[in-house]
Amino acid sequence: MEILVLSNEELLKFKRELLEEIKNLLEDRPAERPPQWLRSAQVRKMLGISPGTLQNLRVNGILPYRKIGGSMFYNAADIQRMMKGGKANG
Repeated sequence: MEILVLSNEELLKFKRELLEEIKNLLEDRPAERPPQWLRSAQVRKMLGISPGTLQNLRVNGILPYRKIGGSMFYNAADIQRMMKGGKANG
C-alpha cells in the first residue's frame, strides 16, 4: 500500500475541484416536478383548509379523488382547475 503525503495547497485545490464538480452535477440535474397525486394532508396544507372542508369538496363533487386502500389521492391538475374556477373533471 502506497502512502501519499499532500500539502495543504494540494488539499485546497482538490477541495475546490470537488466542490466545482458537485456544483456542476447539481446544475445539470433537471428540475424536480411536483407530484401528480397528492394525499389529503398535502392538499389541506396547500389550500389551508380543514379536513371537513376537504370532505365537503369531495362530497359535493367539486374535487375528484381516488381512494386506494384507506388513503385518498387528489390529482394536482384537478386542484389547479378548481382554484382557477373551472370544473374539475374526474
